[in-house]
Amino acid sequence: LVVWKLDRLGRSLSHLLSIVTSLRDKQVAFRSLTEGMDTTTASGELLFHVFGALAQYERALIQERVVAGLAAARRRGRIGGRPQAITGEKLDAIVAALNDGMSKAAVCRNFGVKRTTLIETLARVGRQGYGRVADDP
Repeated sequence: LVVWKLDRLGRSLSHLLSIVTSLRDKQVAFRSLTEGMDTTTASGELLFHVFGALAQYERALIQERVVAGLAAARRRGRIGGRPQAITGEKLDAIVAALNDGMSKAAVCRNFGVKRTTLIETLARVGRQGYGRVADDP
């Protein structure tokens, strides 16, 4: 089996080791072109373990930086994701209309929102204390 780079084969050292062990059990050799390793030799096996550990370490560092960056952004008041399509008074009016018996299709027409947006918003606000929203009859 030939791969361009070792980190394309697996995400952790244990995963890489299990893959190479499985390949070895099936008498399949492994080569990485970028790192120049061949697991059929003792030095290639050592190099495989070293590069696998370094790749796992690098992924862990990247993950730590991402988590720290997101936490710092939250502390600065930044919220990720797309802005909510239906909020405030419009949301209150939509919920009231649904609870008064208006169908979701009619609500979409009257308030100019897509059905998917309405359904996703109702799922979101249902967990935020808007109470039960009437279903379509």
